[in-house]
Amino acid sequence: GILEKTRLCLIKKLQPDLEDRRKYHEEFASSTSFHGVHNIVHTQSKARRLLWLLIVAGCLAIVVWQVCSRLIYYFSWPTTTTVVVQYVEKVKFPAVTFCNLNRFQAHAVSNLKVIFLIWNIVSAILQNFALEDKYSQELNDFLLGNQNFSIKDFTRKNGFYLNSSTLLECDFFGKPCYPQDFEHVFTEYGNCFTFNHNDLSARRVSLSGRGLHLLFDVQQDKFTDNPTLGYTDAGITFVIHSPQELPRFDGLGLLTPVGMHAQVAIRQLKSIIQEYPWGECKPDIKLQYHKMYSTNGCLLECKARYIQDWCGCLPFILPGNGTECDLLKFYKCVYPAVYDIEIKGLCTVGTHNSTCPAPCEETDYPTTVTYSNFAGEKAIKYFSTKLKKSSEYIRQNLVRIEIKYHDLSYKITQQQKALTISELLADVGGQLGLFCGASMITIIELLEYIFTNFCWMCIFLLLKAPEMPQWNNPSQNQPTHKGKKRGIQEC
Repeated sequence: GILEKTRLCLIKKLQPDLEDRRKYHEEFASSTSFHGVHNIVHTQSKARRLLWLLIVAGCLAIVVWQVCSRLIYYFSWPTTTTVVVQYVEKVKFPAVTFCNLNRFQAHAVSNLKVIFLIWNIVSAILQNFALEDKYSQELNDFLLGNQNFSIKDFTRKNGFYLNSSTLLECDFFGKPCYPQDFEHVFTEYGNCFTFNHNDLSARRVSLSGRGLHLLFDVQQDKFTDNPTLGYTDAGITFVIHSPQELPRFDGLGLLTPVGMHAQVAIRQLKSIIQEYPWGECKPDIKLQYHKMYSTNGCLLECKARYIQDWCGCLPFILPGNGTECDLLKFYKCVYPAVYDIEIKGLCTVGTHNSTCPAPCEETDYPTTVTYSNFAGEKAIKYFSTKLKKSSEYIRQNLVRIEIKYHDLSYKITQQQKALTISELLADVGGQLGLFCGASMITIIELLEYIFTNFCWMCIFLLLKAPEMPQWNNPSQNQPTHKGKKRGIQEC
């Protein structure tokens, strides 16, 4: 009964007759803003009607092709890179970390050669290092007999130090600086010292050609290293980095040998990378122990988490608040864990799906370094008298380093979307308007026309549907069982 009532209602109200439907199609063709359609409908000449049909179909095909190509281009996530040089009155000075290539005091390691091997195991966390098997027994003997030995305390106490005897001169923008202006930090080179650490004093340079001037005394007679492990140079190594980032010497350190004067001209380069899928950065990643995200800081924190889980302790050279690993755990657990992390690729960098993707904003300091021999003959005599050292000592121990900005500007390299949503809509709208004269109103008209015809089709199919069998109302022509019995009795 419900189905029948619905059918009657549709017949009376919703389903128009054939003449009304024909008028609706003619009115749509006459009033639509889709150009060319009315010429097809109202033209009397068959040839002209065919011509307009071909024109409209061709333009529609071109529009479909152009819109599809723009959509394919958009979903390929294209980018463009712009480079802008911005000149300023003042520019922030970067942090600079200095290390002595000879890491330990000679008297402390003269009878303790195994220290070099132990420190290489520690620094393997920061750079790849393979320990030869011939040193294994020597290390085992030392570790078993010195279980309470702290390589951290030993290095801090007996490594390279920065005081008035090793830092002979320090001048920043015409003002003197002192060893206490440098922050101690552990790197693969042992004790290192950072100037302008964490940008505490917000040092800015307002003139190019001036910056940080330093004169080091590496004191080769007091500091030494092990040449059998590849440490054969004498001088100062340094790296220029952002004040909020940790120094990274692996592949980025600059070397200045003894008896040389290095002039370093730096530029500031800011890189802005788009987030995925246009670029490789992920803006929602935050680091726990670093104020600013960087791939190096993220990599160190990733290694710290894995080592903390595997070994139950944390190497002092990594960021974190875990229990410090002793030497035995360094050798038995931490060193194999670092090797395992590298082999299995547990801490990866670069792409968006890696552990540490590229940062969305990054500041680098490209450098240009020039060298000259330190001090002429008269200057050698001057320093010999001032320091009460021989001229040979001056040539073999002193290192001068000057770090300054090339000019008061910074370069911004910005990765931008090659096609935004608004530009995509403008392209699609332009193609529709050029070939079909269509707009958003036209699209709505077409959707309304299609929806109306779809509704009519559904109604037509519903009216033509077979009637539901009426199980509860038997046909009048079919006799009942009672009638059958009566007929049998009468017969």
